[in-house]
Amino acid sequence: MTERAFWLAWSHIPGVGAILIQRLYQQFGSLATAWEVSLSELQTVEGIGELGAENILKERRKLDPQSLLEQHEAENPAFWIPTDAEYPRWLLEIPDPPPVLYYRGQVNLLENQGMTPAVSIVGTRGPSDYGRRWARRLSVALAQVGFTIVSGLAEGIDTEVHQSCLDVGGRTIAVLGTGVDVVYPYFNRNLSNQIAEQGLLISEFPAGTQPDRTHFPRRNRIIAGLSRATLVIEAPQKSGSLITARLANEYGREVYALPGTLDNQRAKGCLTLLSQGAQMILGESQLLDMLGTLPQLDNSASPHQLSLLAASAPEPVDLEPALQQVLHAVALEPSGFDSIVQNAGLATSSVLSALVQLELMGLVSQLPGMRYQRG
Repeated sequence: MTERAFWLAWSHIPGVGAILIQRLYQQFGSLATAWEVSLSELQTVEGIGELGAENILKERRKLDPQSLLEQHEAENPAFWIPTDAEYPRWLLEIPDPPPVLYYRGQVNLLENQGMTPAVSIVGTRGPSDYGRRWARRLSVALAQVGFTIVSGLAEGIDTEVHQSCLDVGGRTIAVLGTGVDVVYPYFNRNLSNQIAEQGLLISEFPAGTQPDRTHFPRRNRIIAGLSRATLVIEAPQKSGSLITARLANEYGREVYALPGTLDNQRAKGCLTLLSQGAQMILGESQLLDMLGTLPQLDNSASPHQLSLLAASAPEPVDLEPALQQVLHAVALEPSGFDSIVQNAGLATSSVLSALVQLELMGLVSQLPGMRYQRG
């Protein structure tokens, strides 16, 4: 059985959440191995204990991972697990990445690798005209310079953000609190279809999952986790957007807030964020300057020097043919991903998987802008 079957099976054990699955994976090296360990071995995992281990064994006996996978794939053909090369890298940096992440729409590998910067824009479901206007303006400005815009497909600010991005040909990701085949609110069904054609819908909930009030705070960690920065447009004091902002801050991501007036209850949450150190949004140009650009690469060596270094670099032995083929396509000078794919002569997914493995082996380094170099 594949590791994929065991990630799915563990996610079906009651009481075993994303953090505990991460601990099992880290302690036993694979979830397939963890599936076979004894009661006493389970008890050594932080957060399980004796009662938890007994419950896991009882529930584990009810499941056949391979049968579960086959049934699940029939209903949910498109999903990633954290060990997949295509799993969004930025999500791997949070403490509780979804063990199963479902998607619908157009996958962008550069985006999944974190090389296309993503910014989340969130806010209240009942914004003012001021909030709607700035949600549109900021979405358009960011989309036009190549940012992917992340939001939650909710009424209000989220809807303005997604639609404005699509209207200028930008790319947007909607993180759902339902299955990717369920639209909530229902009036966003046309918007949902547009996103599937031009962007991506993702969720940690399987197909057919209906909206539940407990799902939306959980999905906020995915919105924050996918994004380099989180922008809060308008938010009252008790708002899910403030949860997203808090999580973004905990993950070490940047948080920005649009200022509002003291007599606007929908601005109180943003003003609180600003008082706690969030960056203030003062306009499109200022925001783009604050987000900055990717750092410049060091190209101090001449092309001739780099070619000589590449020619003299020792070749590692005992690499699989595909890995060797991709390594030959990577020079000592920074190489773009598209160039590597072309030089390697392999499928894009195969090259991406090989680069991840070569990076783990210390043979290739990944640089900003989806560029790679030897060493």
